[in-house]
Amino acid sequence: MMEAGAYNKITKNIQVSVTPVYLSDRSRPEDGLYVWAYQVRIENQGTHTVTLKYRHWRITNAEGHTETVDGEGVVGEQPVLAPGDIYEYTSGTPLSTPSGIMVGSYDMQSEGGKLFAVDIPAFSLDSPDAISSLH
Repeated sequence: MMEAGAYNKITKNIQVSVTPVYLSDRSRPEDGLYVWAYQVRIENQGTHTVTLKYRHWRITNAEGHTETVDGEGVVGEQPVLAPGDIYEYTSGTPLSTPSGIMVGSYDMQSEGGKLFAVDIPAFSLDSPDAISSLH
């Protein structure tokens, strides 16, 4: 297991931090399978309660192939974050190349029912097999 540093972004008083981890024990480079887990930490630094309603991801492999993933909530939940609350979860993604990049956004709902987008910082997925390059 190889861990990179955390990637952080704050949008409208919501901080999203992502830490990707390469899962060498679940990957099979000889079969073109590279697997990462990513740990996400969402902190409500604002003064109003928000609910995470939807997620949107763009996952791009080293060959430029992009997959879009949209859905309700995260890991089967639509967490409610009061001011100061922190919500953490872990998910994962496979790639057919030894490196790639992920970026996305969450649709948050304010107490008044208005939806607003919160950016998920772009983060690099690099296995030990990846050729060192900047993403």
